[in-house]
Amino acid sequence: MLQVRTRRVWPWVAVVIVLLVTTYLLRSQGRLWWCSCGRLLLWSGDAWSSDNSQHLFDPYSFTHILHGFLFCGLLAWGVPRLPPVWRLCLAVSAEALWEVVENSDFVIRRYREATAALGYQGDTIVNSLGDILTCGLGFVIARHLGYRRSLALFVATEVLLLIWIRDSLILNVVMLLYPIDAIKAWQANH
Repeated sequence: MLQVRTRRVWPWVAVVIVLLVTTYLLRSQGRLWWCSCGRLLLWSGDAWSSDNSQHLFDPYSFTHILHGFLFCGLLAWGVPRLPPVWRLCLAVSAEALWEVVENSDFVIRRYREATAALGYQGDTIVNSLGDILTCGLGFVIARHLGYRRSLALFVATEVLLLIWIRDSLILNVVMLLYPIDAIKAWQANH
């Protein structure tokens, strides 16, 4: 009985370790703990303000939920025999790795040069942890909904984000990899 309980705890211990290491790495990169404005908000709804990516959640949190959808599908396909809790741990680890890479000087410069995020300074540690949390939430939601409903919700979220903030997960990836001036101009005219 104790062995079964211990086995159930290990994935969560791994997640905590991933979060601690990620926090250390982000702090080592010079990331602030929270907004330099001195306030710590749960939500910052204006994607075009200096508060974006500085508080726990913001409109881009929805793109991180979509990361969770993608990781859920990819890991179910790639490692179907791995218990779901360990796939969740892998998804959280991948998202944590992305947060460290996303907040590197190279990627921050790329965002400023290639996208409409001209004054982007990177995420705070609190925001990065919120992004990882929403990715985990997205994984759990997608696992519960299944493929078809997850795909429908993915598309609906992308459309909603395009209308609301003139950005989305897919558009964000496109603009980072292959910037399109017309899209950048459209995004800038919010």
